[in-house]
Amino acid sequence: MDTYDILLYGSYLLILIGAIVAVVMPLINSLDDPKSLLKTIVGIVGIVVLFFIAYSISSNEVLPKFEADPFNLTPQGSQVVGGMLITTYVLSLVAIGSILVTEVTKAIK
Repeated sequence: MDTYDILLYGSYLLILIGAIVAVVMPLINSLDDPKSLLKTIVGIVGIVVLFFIAYSISSNEVLPKFEADPFNLTPQGSQVVGGMLITTYVLSLVAIGSILVTEVTKAIK
Protein backbone atom coordinates (compact mmCIF):
# COMPACT_ATOMS: atom_id res chain seq x y z
CA MET A 1 0.00 0.00 0.00
CA ASP A 2 1.35 3.38 -1.00
CA THR A 3 1.50 6.39 1.30
CA TYR A 4 -1.03 8.19 -0.89
CA ASP A 5 -3.52 5.36 -0.44
CA ILE A 6 -3.16 5.44 3.33
CA LEU A 7 -3.63 9.21 3.44
CA LEU A 8 -6.61 8.98 1.08
CA TYR A 9 -8.33 6.39 3.28
CA GLY A 10 -7.52 8.51 6.32
CA SER A 11 -9.18 11.52 4.69
CA TYR A 12 -12.24 9.40 3.87
CA LEU A 13 -12.44 8.41 7.53
CA LEU A 14 -12.14 12.02 8.69
CA ILE A 15 -14.83 13.18 6.25
CA LEU A 16 -17.14 10.41 7.50
CA ILE A 17 -16.52 11.35 11.13
CA GLY A 18 -17.10 15.04 10.33
CA ALA A 19 -20.38 14.27 8.55
CA ILE A 20 -21.63 12.14 11.44
CA VAL A 21 -20.69 14.80 14.00
CA ALA A 22 -22.32 17.53 11.86
CA VAL A 23 -25.60 15.61 11.94
CA VAL A 24 -25.57 14.23 15.49
CA MET A 25 -24.38 17.27 17.47
CA PRO A 26 -27.24 19.61 16.44
CA LEU A 27 -29.70 16.84 17.28
CA ILE A 28 -28.19 16.47 20.74
CA ASN A 29 -28.25 20.25 21.28
CA SER A 30 -31.85 20.52 20.08
CA LEU A 31 -33.05 18.06 22.73
CA ASP A 32 -32.73 20.90 25.25
CA ASP A 33 -35.01 23.12 23.15
CA PRO A 34 -37.78 21.09 21.45
CA LYS A 35 -39.12 24.17 19.63
CA SER A 36 -35.95 24.39 17.55
CA LEU A 37 -36.29 20.71 16.68
CA LEU A 38 -39.89 21.33 15.58
CA LYS A 39 -38.75 24.17 13.30
CA THR A 40 -36.17 21.85 11.74
CA ILE A 41 -38.74 19.12 11.17
CA VAL A 42 -41.16 21.61 9.58
CA GLY A 43 -38.38 22.77 7.24
CA ILE A 44 -37.46 19.23 6.21
CA VAL A 45 -41.11 18.31 5.64
CA GLY A 46 -41.54 21.46 3.54
CA ILE A 47 -38.58 20.53 1.32
CA VAL A 48 -39.88 16.97 0.93
CA VAL A 49 -43.35 18.26 -0.04
CA LEU A 50 -41.74 20.68 -2.52
CA PHE A 51 -39.76 17.80 -4.04
CA PHE A 52 -42.88 15.65 -4.49
CA ILE A 53 -44.70 18.54 -6.15
CA ALA A 54 -41.73 19.09 -8.45
CA TYR A 55 -41.49 15.33 -9.09
CA SER A 56 -45.15 15.15 -10.05
CA ILE A 57 -44.87 17.95 -12.62
CA SER A 58 -41.57 16.82 -14.15
CA SER A 59 -41.46 14.83 -17.36
CA ASN A 60 -40.29 11.22 -17.64
CA GLU A 61 -39.20 11.58 -21.26
CA VAL A 62 -35.77 10.12 -22.07
CA LEU A 63 -33.87 10.93 -25.23
CA PRO A 64 -32.57 7.86 -27.11
CA LYS A 65 -28.93 8.88 -26.66
CA PHE A 66 -29.36 8.78 -22.87
CA GLU A 67 -31.01 5.35 -22.82
CA ALA A 68 -27.82 3.59 -23.96
CA ASP A 69 -24.40 3.27 -22.35
CA PRO A 70 -22.90 5.00 -20.38
CA PHE A 71 -26.01 6.73 -19.00
CA ASN A 72 -28.64 3.93 -18.97
CA LEU A 73 -31.28 6.46 -17.91
CA THR A 74 -34.78 5.12 -17.26
CA PRO A 75 -38.01 7.15 -17.35
CA GLN A 76 -38.22 6.90 -13.54
CA GLY A 77 -34.66 8.21 -13.18
CA SER A 78 -35.39 11.02 -15.61
CA GLN A 79 -38.40 12.07 -13.56
CA VAL A 80 -36.35 12.02 -10.33
CA VAL A 81 -33.66 14.18 -11.95
CA GLY A 82 -36.31 16.57 -13.24
CA GLY A 83 -37.88 16.80 -9.80
CA MET A 84 -34.52 17.54 -8.20
CA LEU A 85 -33.77 20.23 -10.79
CA ILE A 86 -37.13 21.94 -10.29
CA THR A 87 -36.68 21.76 -6.51
CA THR A 88 -33.24 23.34 -6.84
CA TYR A 89 -34.60 26.11 -9.05
CA VAL A 90 -37.44 26.92 -6.65
CA LEU A 91 -35.16 26.91 -3.59
CA SER A 92 -32.64 29.12 -5.40
CA LEU A 93 -35.34 31.62 -6.32
CA VAL A 94 -36.62 31.64 -2.73
CA ALA A 95 -33.09 32.25 -1.43
CA ILE A 96 -32.42 35.08 -3.88
CA GLY A 97 -35.83 36.61 -3.15
CA SER A 98 -35.27 36.49 0.60
CA ILE A 99 -31.85 38.13 0.18
CA LEU A 100 -33.40 40.92 -1.90
CA VAL A 101 -36.23 41.47 0.59
CA THR A 102 -33.77 41.59 3.49
CA GLU A 103 -31.54 44.11 1.75
CA VAL A 104 -34.47 46.34 0.75
CA THR A 105 -35.87 46.34 4.29
CA LYS A 106 -32.40 47.19 5.66
CA ALA A 107 -32.10 50.07 3.18
CA ILE A 108 -35.54 51.43 4.13
CA LYS A 109 -34.77 51.38 7.87
